[in-house]
Amino acid sequence: MDQISENVRGALLMMGSMVAFTLNDAFMKGLSGDIPLFQAIFLRGIGTVAFLSALAYFTGQMQWAFGRRNWLMIAVRTGAEVGGTFFFLSALFLMPIANVTAVLQALPLTVALGAALFLNEPLGWRRLSAVIVGLVGVLLIVRPGTDGFSIYSLYALGAVICVTVRDLAVRRIDYDVPSIMIGLVAAAAVLATGAIVTAGQDWVSVDGPTIWKLLGAMICIVFGYVFSVTAMRHGEVSFVAPFRYTSLVAALIVGWFAFRDWPAPLTFLGAAIVVGMGLFTLYRERQLAAQTRLSNSQG
Repeated sequence: MDQISENVRGALLMMGSMVAFTLNDAFMKGLSGDIPLFQAIFLRGIGTVAFLSALAYFTGQMQWAFGRRNWLMIAVRTGAEVGGTFFFLSALFLMPIANVTAVLQALPLTVALGAALFLNEPLGWRRLSAVIVGLVGVLLIVRPGTDGFSIYSLYALGAVICVTVRDLAVRRIDYDVPSIMIGLVAAAAVLATGAIVTAGQDWVSVDGPTIWKLLGAMICIVFGYVFSVTAMRHGEVSFVAPFRYTSLVAALIVGWFAFRDWPAPLTFLGAAIVVGMGLFTLYRERQLAAQTRLSNSQG
């Protein structure tokens, strides 16, 4: 009963984090006509870095002695975070929020494929088949060579590649390195990138509505981060992780009510394929983990 309760708590927290991140995306998308992209990244980054710094300090996790190998992986992850932020927000500024979110649902598949190619993690024929079918689903969402194709879809694909590299780099970082510090380094790098780029641009004045959108984005991304970290500390990861797909439902709802955007039927079909294959991949990972635990207990 306790495990079931912990799983439910973790699932609810994960759903809350996905809704918070989606609302952050909506606030950032709402800024697209108000201020330049990197000015928005810089201003939002101030609040993010301030919060993570305070969180690291008050939880006693503010430390920097990670070792050379960990710092190398943190640097790789941070570079991927900067690239992913640029590509994702560029796509978000120029595409319907649900379309961008649908493309990002391929992440469990690309991470599984990347782990097999670069980290020598096993990938059986079932999960490999799911990855291939899922990538076909991505093609249905992007639809290259058709009238429904948007060049900005390439930004969303760029974000998928960057986030895949980011997540693979994390797997090479020792567990005793606090996750808050990893996030803080990345947030500081994103903030610095925004500051450098905006230094060479004309600064656009920020009015009342823009300030409220920025505050909304800051608050939502903070709650999204806190909920996502807390979610992974409750229940089984294999049970909680699939609830990440709540973001697609949230994006559909927010996209319609905030921007009157609704995906084309082929986008829905592609998203359904991607989500289905992602859930199957997570299911197989859970099965294999259970088999490994059983073998170890019998051994």
